Amino acid sequence: MKETLFNATQIGPMKVSNRFAMAPMTRSRTDQPGDIPNDLMAKYYSQRASAGLIISEGTPISAKARGYSLTPGIYSEDHVKGWKKVTKAVHQEGGKIFIQLWHVGRRSHSAISGSRPLAPSELKEPDKVFGPIDDKNFGMIETELPKEMSKEDITCVLKEFKVAAKNAMRAGFDGVEIHAAHGYLLDQFMRAPINKRSDEYGGNIEARLKFPLQVVDEVCKEIGADKVGIRLSPFVMEGTQQEDPEIIELTYELLSELNKRNVGYVHFSENISRYTEATLEFRQKARDLYHGKIIIAGKLTPERAQKILNEGYADIFAFGQPFITNPDYVRRVKEDHPITPIDYASHSTFYGGGEKGYTDYPFISEEK
Repeated sequence: MKETLFNATQIGPMKVSNRFAMAPMTRSRTDQPGDIPNDLMAKYYSQRASAGLIISEGTPISAKARGYSLTPGIYSEDHVKGWKKVTKAVHQEGGKIFIQLWHVGRRSHSAISGSRPLAPSELKEPDKVFGPIDDKNFGMIETELPKEMSKEDITCVLKEFKVAAKNAMRAGFDGVEIHAAHGYLLDQFMRAPINKRSDEYGGNIEARLKFPLQVVDEVCKEIGADKVGIRLSPFVMEGTQQEDPEIIELTYELLSELNKRNVGYVHFSENISRYTEATLEFRQKARDLYHGKIIIAGKLTPERAQKILNEGYADIFAFGQPFITNPDYVRRVKEDHPITPIDYASHSTFYGGGEKGYTDYPFISEEK
């Protein structure tokens, strides 16, 4: 029988009800002070629990890992308590939810993180992130020159990832996704133009993969490999203007290593910012090298997702903005109901604010 987007599948031993994932999207709706997940966030995520898998917004593993204001953390008891509201609400609606563990590396500013940003090397390129403009207002601000990470810094961040994964399980998440895409810390270590280290963490492909794989190993040891996913973006250039001619070769090596570790899924983010199209050769080789579940995200349509599923190159398909304006997006696609479009004129509700543009989009039943 032909597989469709509406068929259930597995991520390790965990069953997901369909092949739709809600992609991670920063929404900046936490309680202040402390960046605490709240009841409004619980409502937002539970409204969208018909997705087979929800991947949470990027969640900093420490204060120093922050690059965007108002994002929820996972490094304090208050964070754990706040996230428990979210996971409980999603599970009550029959959904599954992974948390995305996030360290932005150099893509930050001390006004956001409280300290100079960390990076594999002391290199800065033009880049802006969401932070405080003054005492009351937030907007896009230029990043700072980062500090090259010492061995002690690396050891500390490894511990932070491990503790964050443990906290995520305590908060009721079904698993974690390690953010290694979009020019953030792990992606920075993997890319030769950004990583200019002369120690064992820089140089050839094997050395540039050492730190990301150490992160994977620490998280897998803490919660089990089948509860771990990782997000990659080899065809996307974000936070850098410099191309890396080795990034695809490096990704192949990484996929082979992830396959040995039996991680639950690999999530490819595509077709955003500056990008090139993923090639057929890449799709085929990724499937050959990595035998777990593959998720693809990036301006997909259901028709395009179904085609890729038919071809066998991916198993689950992540949709972002359609879930913002259509909490019941899966039902709308399945029953061929109209899709509420993004109102780019009110784009300001993407980041920060309250219910407007967040939890006030109607379900089909409410429209009728």
